[in-house]
Amino acid sequence: MRIRSAAFENDAPIPVRHTCDGEDISPALRFEDIPDGAASLALIVDDPDAPAKVWVHWLLWGLPADMVELPEDVPKTRIVEGLGGLRQGTTDFDRVGYGGPCPPPGHGTHHYRFTLHALDRRIDLDAGATREELERRLKGRVLAEARLVGTYARWTRDP
Repeated sequence: MRIRSAAFENDAPIPVRHTCDGEDISPALRFEDIPDGAASLALIVDDPDAPAKVWVHWLLWGLPADMVELPEDVPKTRIVEGLGGLRQGTTDFDRVGYGGPCPPPGHGTHHYRFTLHALDRRIDLDAGATREELERRLKGRVLAEARLVGTYARWTRDP
């Protein structure tokens, strides 16, 4: 299984438009080689380089397993009806939907992990759930995982 983006290559910089310094919109993603038997997909985007803890930037679940791509700029709503009724969770920005890279200035390059999970069934979890709640539902349901990593740094403070 693979996850790709037209916006950036694996281990390469994420364009500013997908960060807090730009439009803060989600990048388009493409999913390949989803395993047979998968019923749904879930996505967790986080920053393991954040100063205080691993920072959650995006939580999605309930994507149909036959969905091969996620468009750019997914609406920041709890449920996205136009995309198979996918659900979005609450990030560490204390809001639902994508929150782009936004590391503290001068803290070096951060790595943003887009981790895709293929699940053996749809999980029953209300929109707005936290990472901990989502991960509890993922236990024992993951058939395969794939990861795409993007980088971003903010070297100076805004004037």
